[in-house]
Amino acid sequence: MAVQFRDYYETLGVSKTATDDEIKSAFRKLARKFHPDVAKDKKGAEEKFKQINEAYEVLSDKEKRAKYDQLGADWNQPGGFQPPPNWGPQRRGGGGMPFGTGDGGGVEFEFGGTGFSDFFEAFFGGGRGQSAFGGGAAGEFGRRGPEAQRGSDVEADIMVTLEEALHGSKRTVSLRRTSNGKVETYQVKIPRGVHEGQRIRLAGQGEAGARGGTSGDLFLRVRLARHPDFSVEGSDLVHELEIAPWQAVLGAELQVPTLEETRRLKISPGTQGGQRFRLRERGLPNASGTRGDLYVMTVIRTPKKVTERERELWTQLAQLHGQ
Repeated sequence: MAVQFRDYYETLGVSKTATDDEIKSAFRKLARKFHPDVAKDKKGAEEKFKQINEAYEVLSDKEKRAKYDQLGADWNQPGGFQPPPNWGPQRRGGGGMPFGTGDGGGVEFEFGGTGFSDFFEAFFGGGRGQSAFGGGAAGEFGRRGPEAQRGSDVEADIMVTLEEALHGSKRTVSLRRTSNGKVETYQVKIPRGVHEGQRIRLAGQGEAGARGGTSGDLFLRVRLARHPDFSVEGSDLVHELEIAPWQAVLGAELQVPTLEETRRLKISPGTQGGQRFRLRERGLPNASGTRGDLYVMTVIRTPKKVTERERELWTQLAQLHGQ
């Protein structure tokens, strides 16, 4: 089944030769602009934010970007996008790709509300249930005869924002079985403290069983959305704070963001680049329910251009240090 091609370079507004730093900079700029917490048009911004995240998810990963670039430029063809021959193994189960059934046929599933497009699910989505590849019910049937077979599990990725991971939320997720066109809608509870790779299970909502067998399960694998201000290390968050050279030398008190509000942070005199300051319990909840920490890592911003007077002052400083 054809899926609609996604031009991730166009989404981020960068060229195909863009460097990692250029891609990161473009993502941060757009993600800040369209983050649902700050945008006026919440609904439109939420969709745009998801598209930006998906593009960055692929282009910021060297392996995924290399695979994406292999798809080639001949995507705009009649009948929709088709991958190049021998592109490589394609994921099954989500995004409209075929998902194996116990009787050797094929059932296709399409997801809505997960935050990822059919295109992403088809080529970059998470792993699928083992029985979907003939390792479960189909193999047993060949040896033991026509007995009841459990349906295959279905798995797809779900994009979860850091704010959702902090507070928990409810999401509406739809699943369409293309074999009969039936659309099923689920209210999915995203628990507080959910982490990257965790699977949310909807029991009995996978592929139907055969010959009276039970249905498989539906699993939604959590992919934490990239945030323009924070990176995630377990339950801790890391924020890169740009400071001027004189602030590093003399010290300063600066405002830093957290997931809830801004906080004042005292930068001590003589701060080095890459130094970390900790704000306790400003990270994400962990398995025990307690919160991780927020680490503020300093990045010293050197002026690219200086005035003649500034050059004189920097020269005087260099001379004081014997240079």
